[in-house]
Amino acid sequence: MKICYNPNLKEKARFLRNHQTFAEKAVWREVKNAQFEGIDFHRQKPIGNYIADFYSHKVKLVIEVDGISHLDNEVQINDKNKEEYFKSIGLNVLRFTDEEVIENWEYVERKLKEYIKKYKEN
Repeated sequence: MKICYNPNLKEKARFLRNHQTFAEKAVWREVKNAQFEGIDFHRQKPIGNYIADFYSHKVKLVIEVDGISHLDNEVQINDKNKEEYFKSIGLNVLRFTDEEVIENWEYVERKLKEYIKKYKEN
């Protein structure tokens, strides 16, 4: 299925890029400029009616970084709908908590590398 860019979310995505959380900044430092396994990632990418925290077209991957607000029931429902939509258009989603990113980057890095290796093998 085609990845649909939503221009109506352009300003919101720009705002989110300019107001990243500490954990999102940490991920961006590691994946920007195709420095992570040679894979190009975009941050705060509008896709359909949602904004992916990080997105790579090359490996069909969305990375979501969840902070404390994701403990809220409404946010969890939105996260579920967002993930289902991404999967329905052929994207895979890896979700990490702020704590995982900040306190255990090795785990996040290993999961990303495992995904990329598996994707390239298929």
